Amino acid sequence: MPLNLPDKLPAIEILKKESIFVMDDLRSAAQDIRPLKILILNLMPIKITTETDLVRLLSNSPLQIEIDFLALSTHTPKNTPISHLMSFYKQFSQIENSYYDGMIITGAPVEMLPFEEVTYWDEITQICKWARTHVTSTFYICWGAQAALYHFYGVNKYPLDKKLFGIFNHKINDPSFPLFRGFDDEFNAPHSRHTTILAEEINQHPELTILSESDEAGVYIVSSRGGREFYVTGHSEYSPYTLHNEYLRDMEKGMDTVEPPVNYYRNNDATQPPLVKWRSHANLLFINWLNYFVYQSTPFNINEIAKLGELKI
Repeated sequence: MPLNLPDKLPAIEILKKESIFVMDDLRSAAQDIRPLKILILNLMPIKITTETDLVRLLSNSPLQIEIDFLALSTHTPKNTPISHLMSFYKQFSQIENSYYDGMIITGAPVEMLPFEEVTYWDEITQICKWARTHVTSTFYICWGAQAALYHFYGVNKYPLDKKLFGIFNHKINDPSFPLFRGFDDEFNAPHSRHTTILAEEINQHPELTILSESDEAGVYIVSSRGGREFYVTGHSEYSPYTLHNEYLRDMEKGMDTVEPPVNYYRNNDATQPPLVKWRSHANLLFINWLNYFVYQSTPFNINEIAKLGELKI
């Protein structure tokens, strides 16, 4: 089934060229079905790239999905035209009385700042708290995951000696957990961050479960509240050239100490193209989340999400 996206969103034309079926608001209105409502709070600097990466993965589900994009009212991004935000993004005040079957909160380029020094920290924590009573399952990514774990559980982030940058191997702690249906025993995922969270701190909270981790990259996926929240420290949603483009941007900024992403380029040679080895598991990750923790858990009457409240489902 297709995704229902805002009319003229740039991702539509990009994904049509990849033979991915998407539809705009006008066409979807003719279908008599309740789509899953997904809210995406996009904190990444290159918003159109992130929109496309996430929509590409969500489109592989057989479920019809209606997507809203959310922007912060306390922060104006520098790398996205205001016209794009005004056309395709909503403010929190416009959606705070609405309910969503699922929500994705992305990473943000502020991980070196203490959480409380992030200029939009109060708004982020407000949205995270709101999601607990207005969203069936929330999927936090990278800094978004760190921020939510800190806000809800006091789990700290710690600076790394150097940027964790590349493709890393991961293991699954509970292969029977529905999020990993169809996964191999080990799988690859991209990471791009300067900070980390510690398993020993997470394990101090019985409400949190570490589902997947890596010998090199550390904790990868954490769950809480019976699957109503997932915290993912990496970037399975990245397209083949996202790490490459980040590497070029770091080089252009004069960051002389930056190293090429590891296990990424063919033969670890930055003059050669990437060797993509995380895409199949990325698709499974998002499809399983949508199926088992959104579609099969959300009430048919979306307003009844409020009754789920703080309870596990």
